[in-house]
Amino acid sequence: MSDIVLTPQLVAAVADRLRDHAFQTWFYGDSIGFEGLIAASDLTGNPTWFDFSHGFFRAWASRRQPWQPDDNTAPGHAMCTVIERTGDALLREAVIDLARHLRARRRVGAVSITFEDTLRSLRMPYGGVKLSAEEEAQMRDPGPGIWLDCMHFDPPFFAHLERIDPGAGWSEVAVAEILAYRDLLVDAGTGLYQHFWLERTGRAYTRGWGRGQGWALLGLIDVAEHLSATQRGAEEVRAETLRLARLMLDWQLDDGNWWSLVHEPKSGPESSTAAFMACAFFRGMSLGLLPQSEFAEPAERAYRAMEANLDANGNLLGVSAAVYSALVEEHYWHVPLDRIVPWGQGPALTAAAARKAFLATTHD
Repeated sequence: MSDIVLTPQLVAAVADRLRDHAFQTWFYGDSIGFEGLIAASDLTGNPTWFDFSHGFFRAWASRRQPWQPDDNTAPGHAMCTVIERTGDALLREAVIDLARHLRARRRVGAVSITFEDTLRSLRMPYGGVKLSAEEEAQMRDPGPGIWLDCMHFDPPFFAHLERIDPGAGWSEVAVAEILAYRDLLVDAGTGLYQHFWLERTGRAYTRGWGRGQGWALLGLIDVAEHLSATQRGAEEVRAETLRLARLMLDWQLDDGNWWSLVHEPKSGPESSTAAFMACAFFRGMSLGLLPQSEFAEPAERAYRAMEANLDANGNLLGVSAAVYSALVEEHYWHVPLDRIVPWGQGPALTAAAARKAFLATTHD
């Protein structure tokens, strides 16, 4: 492990590497990526990365239609933060427009379909892992599906939007959707979230993906943060947050990291999970969702692991490439590592901000 400490100078380096990413409006990881850029400005007092985010959002707002297939990955929660801080009327109009579009998609229960054609995510496995004849036939036309990552996209966006567009029922939509993800994706055996669900088979696939548990836990925390105490379903969201967080404690390694599939050592190490969990644990404690007596030490251990995974140039090393998905668990064992991407750089910055906020409350 390295002796790196996330100083303000290193925060700036992490943020600069993230800002240099070729954002495409929109893609997976943009949500945590832009939240990380905003966090970097908050941590350092330097508006550079906040201003970059605001400008990027405003450029999208002015040309947001026609809608694109990956618009569900838009960083709606981060855009709501920018609206609250700047009063940008054009951006407010755009995010409400986007939210209405997203809610118009076809749903399974309360969850919007992620892909009507899941071949946009499903791929033949990394590492040359062979599929069975039945799986190969399924891959020719797998049909529609729902993906775990989206717990960090739509529900937190809708919950935050209640403050931007009050009285439109966005909180109710957020609660219904994030609890419906739970009902579709939680594995009965381990309690871990599975990566995706296919409509044609009516079942979910691949339990325990570490970063996926991070998407789920941060999504639950973000929704819980924006609900009133009297909001119907709020207590259930808080209970699910605590359940998943406690479960992740069971799989944390001695060095503070997690395996790529948290329950499977053969899947190997992957560093983004520690950043996600450090952020989630510190943020959850600050909000009163997670008890400090249980989570303070694991949060600090995850944070120290994250720092150890950084290099002196601000790169979070050991982060996997875009995982996409596959029908077999062994796919997740072979995803390439050491990619400098929003789902690595972003949570490193949000974790630093969450830790700073938590320590400020404990020292008051």
